Amino acid sequence: MSAAEAAAEVAELALRVQLASFAGPTLPGEWGVLLAEGLGGICLFGSNLTGSPADAAALVASVREVRPDVLVATDEEGGDVTRLHPREASPVPGAAVLGAVDAVSLTRQVGAAVGVELASVGVDLDLGPVADINGNPDNPVIGTRSFGADPALVARHVAAWVEGLQSTGVAACVKHFPGHGDTAEDSHLTLPVLSASAAVVRGRELAPFAAAVAAGAASVMTSHILVPAVDPSWPATLSAPVLRLLWSELGYDGAIVSDALDMAGASASRGIPEAAVLALVAGCDLLCIGPDKEASVVREIQAAIVGAVSSGRLPVARLADAAARVSRIRRDVGDVRPRGREGTPEVTVLVAAARQVCIVEGPLPDLSGARVVRVETEANIAVGPGRWGLASDLVVVGGEPLPAGPVVVQVRDAHRRPEVATALAAHPGPLVVVEWGWPGPRTGWEAAPHARICTRGNGQPSITAVAELLGEAGLHR
Repeated sequence: MSAAEAAAEVAELALRVQLASFAGPTLPGEWGVLLAEGLGGICLFGSNLTGSPADAAALVASVREVRPDVLVATDEEGGDVTRLHPREASPVPGAAVLGAVDAVSLTRQVGAAVGVELASVGVDLDLGPVADINGNPDNPVIGTRSFGADPALVARHVAAWVEGLQSTGVAACVKHFPGHGDTAEDSHLTLPVLSASAAVVRGRELAPFAAAVAAGAASVMTSHILVPAVDPSWPATLSAPVLRLLWSELGYDGAIVSDALDMAGASASRGIPEAAVLALVAGCDLLCIGPDKEASVVREIQAAIVGAVSSGRLPVARLADAAARVSRIRRDVGDVRPRGREGTPEVTVLVAAARQVCIVEGPLPDLSGARVVRVETEANIAVGPGRWGLASDLVVVGGEPLPAGPVVVQVRDAHRRPEVATALAAHPGPLVVVEWGWPGPRTGWEAAPHARICTRGNGQPSITAVAELLGEAGLHR
C-alpha cells in the first residue's frame, strides 16, 4: 500500500468510527458527502424527528440512499425518553414502571415493541436500555429511566429488555457504563463523581452490565463520570482502567459507544476533537458526537484522529479495530439467540401495569370542578422537550402561587425543587399532587394534607392510569 493509499484509509476509518447528527428533519448536502466518504453512523435526535413515523422513515431512507450500510441510531427508551413520540408521549411504559411491576416477560415484550417500531422506520441501533441502578433519589439525569435501586432486579430487566429489542433485529446499546445511578449531578453539564469503593462498583454497578453481556447486547455506552476508586484522573469514557472492567471482568467483546462527546463531562476542558481521540485511545469504538452539529465538527474530529495516528498517539491498529467493531454491531444482533419473541402487549395490559405501580398516598378528595395545573420544569437534556402528564388548564413556573380552589398539580421531581415544595405547602387544598418523576420524599411539604400519586415516569399508559384514578375522584376531562 502506498503512503497516499494508507493516508486515505486512515481518513476513512476516522469517519467510520463517528456517530454524528445534523440539525433538522432533512439530510443536508454536506452530510451526504460525509456519508459517501464513509461516515459510520447517524444518530437521530429531537430536531430530526417530527413525531410522524412517515417522516422518520423518509429521513432514514434518504440517509441510506447515500450509504446503505450506515448505522442509524436514536434514543428510544420508552417512558420519559422517546424520540419517535414527542407530541403524544411514548406508547410504552418506561423502566421504573417495568421494574416496579417486576414481570420479566412484560419487560421483554416492551423491548420487542420498541424494536418493532424502530425497525419499521429503519432505525437499527437503539441507545438503550438504561442499566444504571438509581441508588441516589436526587440523581437529576437517571431517575425513572432506571429499572430501580436493586442490582438484581435491574439486571434481570436489562437482560429481558435487550432480548426483546434484539429479537426484532434492532441492536441494543446498554448504558451508561460503569453506572451513572449513584451520582447527584448531570454529566451533560459537569463531571459527576461516583464515590463508591471498587468493591461496591463491581458488586453493584456492574451487575446489570454483566447481565446485558450474557444476554448478547450488541453494544455498551460509556458514561462521562469520574470513578476515583478505579481511575482518579479520567472520566469513564476516556479511561482505559474503567473500560478494562468491561473487557476483562465482564468478558465483553462487542462495540463500546461513547456517550455524546459534546457533553461537559467529556469535553468541557478539552474540546470535542481531543475528547474523541482520548476516547479511542481508551477503548471506545463508536464516537457519539451529540445533536445538531455542523459538518465541520465531523471534519475537525476526523482531522484530530488522523493527526493522532500520524503522531503515534493513536495506533492505526486501534483505529482499525474500532471501525471493525462498529461494522459488527448489526451482525452481532443476528448472532443473538433470544429466548423467544413475545407478542406486543395490549394497551390494556400496559395501562393496568402502570396503574398497578402508581403509589397513591392518602384518600383522593372530591375533584369535581378541579383545575389541572402543571408546574413547568425544564426536563434534563436526555429526556428533552415533549408531552408529559395530563393536558393542563394552567401552567405555572416553580415558585408561583397555585390557584385557589380544588386543583390537581402535576410536578416532576418535586423533592429536588424547594420552590415547588413551598407552593405546595402554602395551598390550603383540596389538592392532589401528581408526581411524574422519581417518587422522592415530600421534602418541604411534609405537613401538608395533600394526597399524592406517584407514577414512576411518563408515558401514555401512565397518563391513562392517572386519568382513571382522578376520574374516580370526580375529575372528568
